[in-house]
Amino acid sequence: MRIHKEGYKIVSISGAVIVLSLVLLFLFSLPGYVQYPLFFLLIVLYAWILFFFRNPSRNIAVPDPHTVYAPADGTIVAIEETTEEEYLQRPCIQVSIFMSPLNIHVNRYPVDGTVQYCQYHPGKYIVAWHPKSSMLNEHATVAIKTAGNKEIVVRQIAGAIARRIVTYSQPGQKVKQGDDLGFIKFGSRVDVFLPTDAKISVALHQKVKGNITGIAII
Repeated sequence: MRIHKEGYKIVSISGAVIVLSLVLLFLFSLPGYVQYPLFFLLIVLYAWILFFFRNPSRNIAVPDPHTVYAPADGTIVAIEETTEEEYLQRPCIQVSIFMSPLNIHVNRYPVDGTVQYCQYHPGKYIVAWHPKSSMLNEHATVAIKTAGNKEIVVRQIAGAIARRIVTYSQPGQKVKQGDDLGFIKFGSRVDVFLPTDAKISVALHQKVKGNITGIAII
């Protein structure tokens, strides 16, 4: 199982802490009914940390300039017409993906293109499925223009547990569909803002996978 680079530090530190804790458990010779449950809980905790930062290979089998792939694993929690106020400042279609702590938290570029805008915003930590979390929570907004002159906005949003959003985009950067856009730690949501003439390919409450599920045709 590959570990995402954003997990290297926490995996190493937590591993060292857990090993030290296990050594101390045995040195203090606690009763078995105390020692063994603690041992089990520490192993489960470390296994969950490894599980959270997993990064399976997800190459797009057939790159398609007209398909917008899901930028994250999760559940579709919103499909609606709205106005994207930060960058596009015009009507668009919003598709929102909620990522639970059990989902893979790598975020990927849904299209090929050039980054036009990238901005991080500190904020609150409302539960990620709340409609207002898109602008009130800690978030990062990335706008990409495709070769066909379509503009797609991807917004990474922190949830009630998440406290750090990582974005690799830089204005002017050429990006490839399916490559890593960033990472959100411990529960989050990703909003995708599409042109109003986009043909949506997913339904509300549908499970999607990054780089595998096409969410729209543009």
